[in-house]
Amino acid sequence: MGLEFVKAGTADALTLNGISKRAFDSDVKVGAVSPCGPPGYMSVPFHTKMARTNCLYKLTDNGLIVGGAILFRKDDTLNIGRIFVSPENHRKGYGIIMMEKIEEMFHDVKEITLDTPVWNIRTNAFYEKLGYKKIKQDDEFVYYSKQR
Repeated sequence: MGLEFVKAGTADALTLNGISKRAFDSDVKVGAVSPCGPPGYMSVPFHTKMARTNCLYKLTDNGLIVGGAILFRKDDTLNIGRIFVSPENHRKGYGIIMMEKIEEMFHDVKEITLDTPVWNIRTNAFYEKLGYKKIKQDDEFVYYSKQR
């Protein structure tokens, strides 16, 4: 079975919600002042809605969900709303694999955009390593783009 990156169904919302909460709460180790995350990061109804609108994806390793993503496509642009990997699977390459699979799946888009908090040294370094260019920054977020 190996690694698969596919759309998640509503039945996956509870599992992905738990992974999202643990993943974003673990950001206290990389600069967050308290356990927190983006809007809806620990809401089962939010993740269920994202599944129903075909925006929720899951990364599985031999059938086990290890991470997820919320993706929004508009015309020729894909916005990566968020990606998350369960903390027990951090630093195992799953984030890189997920980003590669997202880029493969949406090979026809002309631009991929995303943002991440200014304080998060882990994610800022991660996106830059993957070739995303900083296009702007405000007090809270750094905004990235990859042209294709």
